[in-house]
Amino acid sequence: MNNPLNKSISIIVPVYNSEGSLSALVVEVRSVLDPLGLPYEMILVNDGSRDKSWQVIEGLVSENAGRVRGIKLMRNYGQHNALLCGIRAAKNEICVTMDDDLQHPASAIPQILAKLDEGFDVVYATPNEETHGFFRDMASVITKLALANTMNSASARNVSAFRGFHTNLRDAFAAFNGSNVAIDVLLSWATTRFGVIQVPHRPRTIGKSNYSFKALLQHATNMMTGYSTLPLRISSGIGFLFTLFGIGVFLYTFIRYLIYGGVVPGFTFLASLIAVFSGAQLFALGILGEYVARMHYRLMDKPSYTVETKEGFDD
Repeated sequence: MNNPLNKSISIIVPVYNSEGSLSALVVEVRSVLDPLGLPYEMILVNDGSRDKSWQVIEGLVSENAGRVRGIKLMRNYGQHNALLCGIRAAKNEICVTMDDDLQHPASAIPQILAKLDEGFDVVYATPNEETHGFFRDMASVITKLALANTMNSASARNVSAFRGFHTNLRDAFAAFNGSNVAIDVLLSWATTRFGVIQVPHRPRTIGKSNYSFKALLQHATNMMTGYSTLPLRISSGIGFLFTLFGIGVFLYTFIRYLIYGGVVPGFTFLASLIAVFSGAQLFALGILGEYVARMHYRLMDKPSYTVETKEGFDD
């Protein structure tokens, strides 16, 4: 078995309004990787930050020539879109993605490399204890359940933004150009060999999270309607159940008429049935509308991201 620490590595960090943490992040990563002596690069992708993050990135590229590279996107596209940009720009054998908020411990990178060397293609460094609030944690659970269905893998419930994978997996989604990006789903197009390690999850001390309860729910919806037919199957199932319910109501009404010689009295009964069936129909139409909207956006050929400038890359 090869020594996992002989691998070259690309650290990819999507950056959004993180001017206060970037310098400390680079110092921490270098303190872990420099002693190992392996080739590595850090790719900092500025995702339309409104603060001075790009100026900080330019300074870090200058101070860490050959180690730190910067990409500036034209506007804010989203974390996964920025990651896709960085993954496509990576030049080394292993990609490791990290957040920009110092919550992911760089000291776990050698553990990720060792786990990859066991035969896994993707390794998630999942937190042994979440440090977010109740609603944020609930939204994370919903998102991971959506991922588990979309990726067809139980290990998807352990997904984390702190992950390592073989760079050549990107060949499976080289032609992907959609605006709704889910990196974990794209990785599942290339492999089913997912591994997990447990790492500490440090509390955020600089800035605030850009992932709200609403944003995570939206991400889960995007994954299910953009990469899976599960909502359509749910819609079909609901339609089938209500069809059985309607048949049951008809039989009840018909048998009651035969026995008692009258129909079921009352406007409330009829109005309730109409409301139930109308709600089911509108729910199904809403799901179909989501899919039609996604087909519309795909036909627009909206890019996943657009690069404005790069720093630290060879021409």
